[in-house]
Amino acid sequence: MPYWRLSSFYFFFFGSLGALIPYWGLHLKYTGFSPEQIGQLMAILLATKIVSPNVWAWIADHLSRTLPLVRSAAFLAFAIFSLVYFASSYLWVALAMVGFSFFWNAVLPQVETITFHHLGPRAQLYGRIRLWGSLGFILSVLVLGLVIGRYGEASILPAIVLALFALCCSTLVIPEPERTCGVQPALRFRSLIQKPEVLGLLLACLLMQASHAPFYAFFTIYLDEYGYAEEAIGSLWAFGVICEIAIFYFMHKVHRYVSLVSALLFSFVVTALRWVLIALFAESVVVVAFAQSLHAITFGVYHASALQLIRKAFPGPYQHRGIALYGSISFGIGGAVGSLYSGYVWAGAGPAMTYFVAAGVAVLAALLVFLVIRPPHQQATMQRARNADAARG
Repeated sequence: MPYWRLSSFYFFFFGSLGALIPYWGLHLKYTGFSPEQIGQLMAILLATKIVSPNVWAWIADHLSRTLPLVRSAAFLAFAIFSLVYFASSYLWVALAMVGFSFFWNAVLPQVETITFHHLGPRAQLYGRIRLWGSLGFILSVLVLGLVIGRYGEASILPAIVLALFALCCSTLVIPEPERTCGVQPALRFRSLIQKPEVLGLLLACLLMQASHAPFYAFFTIYLDEYGYAEEAIGSLWAFGVICEIAIFYFMHKVHRYVSLVSALLFSFVVTALRWVLIALFAESVVVVAFAQSLHAITFGVYHASALQLIRKAFPGPYQHRGIALYGSISFGIGGAVGSLYSGYVWAGAGPAMTYFVAAGVAVLAALLVFLVIRPPHQQATMQRARNADAARG
């Protein structure tokens, strides 16, 4: 298993994300965009994820090799984002975001599938590879926070472009996995989607990302308005991801004792708590730091559990499209809807109310998981499977 070559991709992909997500809104504010426009531009960044991963997954299913697709998409994302250097209007930036995100959003789902192909029966070790993405995110956030503190917001755009170039280079070392099966009829894929528990899972993931949107779009701006220094903001972002790394490292052990759905439900409840703390106590660095530590659960536990559930829901030849659908519905539709509502609520009712709304969305996701997917049922199913294994042994 090519551990280091796969890990290097995650390091540079999430390194580029660490430059883009925490600081892109700050760059837009610096260049004169309003909160509504920032919310719209962040929504564009995510809305293309509704279509893009599914288009690229369909193409990947009809190719004998996936990596040329990944490398081409990474290069085009880098090239199109570079056009923002010449942006002089909202429309220009919006068009650049559409083109950039169409290709950028195609990269990760394909590499996730490649990674699971390489892992094979050791899929539970995914977290050991994914944690390098968290390390890349931390390094990017910290370094760029220091750079902004010294050179100002004008340094954000070139830093993101440089990070995207590094991502292009990282795709060159990923090895192509062996393809073990061909394309299957789409009818069965549709039948998988129509299962109530699968629909419930996808909708819950959508709500989770809609809940996170005010955090990704406005958290840096929020702390900046409370007087936090750029270095402190970067450190708080990094601290959350450091906590996430520990969870990724040990998640395979957690899943031995806690069902995937129970872990998912717990992450939704903790997410609601996190946003309430940020809404009420933003002036307290101690409380904000504690809220950031919960990122280990609201992202680490959530993503590791959700991705494993998606893999189980879409087995074998359907994983390309299953993971792409997960990205489209959650990060795409959920992220876009969340960015839009957060921009308008932020401008109309203020930051605190925006985070209260986000907490309410997380509670809805928790209720959906509890009522539709039913953790106790899954736990009983897991116990029956263990008993059957013991009987066969």
